[in-house]
Parts: sequence; structure tokens; C-alpha cells
Amino acid sequence: MPRLNISLTKVQTIVGLAAGILSIGLSLNAFLKPASNKGEIVAIVQDSKTEKAVTDATVEILTPQNAVITTLKPDWAGKARWKLDEGRYRLRVSHPKYREELREVQLISKESTEIRVQLKGGAPLTNAVHKLLPH
Repeated sequence: MPRLNISLTKVQTIVGLAAGILSIGLSLNAFLKPASNKGEIVAIVQDSKTEKAVTDATVEILTPQNAVITTLKPDWAGKARWKLDEGRYRLRVSHPKYREELREVQLISKESTEIRVQLKGGAPLTNAVHKLLPH
């Protein structure tokens, strides 16, 4: 059986050269990748009395004409994030135990816009109307 006669120095050189080429390639890829022009909406959903995060709320991002763009759920800290093009949007936050909240948002390119939504207790208005005016 033939023996390979490769020294440790040669192996180290090959591994080092491969790592260097890979590192340069990944750096160039990150550098040449175009930066996003999108802005970010960050909704922070809390209970108005306790200021605790409401993680099971529904956060909808809408166009100014109320067309739904996306529906999100807040994370453990009550934050819901979404990147969008610069422009005007609406943010609707709902939960069965709270009144619905609606906010107007002006999003600026490459910036993060934070909206704090303090949900107030009580049945949502739509539920109250259905109770007063049964079908």
C-alpha cells in the first residue's frame, strides 16, 4: 500500500489558504449586497393598567384603504416587527379581552418606527353591538 508523504506544514498551508479565500468571498458578498431601503414597524403591545406584554394579541398592518398587508403575533416582550417600503400605513391591534386600537403610521426608509399600543380592558365594541342588536 502506498504511503502519502504530505507534511503537516503543507496541510496547514492548504487549510489556511482555503479559509482565507472563503473569508474574503463571504466578506465581498456582504459588502456588495445592496442595502435594504425598507423601514421597520415595531409594535409594542401592553395592557394599559399593568403595562405587561400582551403576547396573544393580533397585530395587523394595513394600507391606508384598510387592505390587510400582514397579520402578526407579538413575541414574549409584546413586540411585533415587520419591514415595509416607506409610506403611510395603519396598525390595528385586537384581542378578545380588550378594545381594538387603531394607529396611523408614517414609515421612513431605513428607519425603525416604534408604536406603543396600550390595550384597555373591556369587551371590544363589535361584541357590545352584537349583544345589543342580536341577529
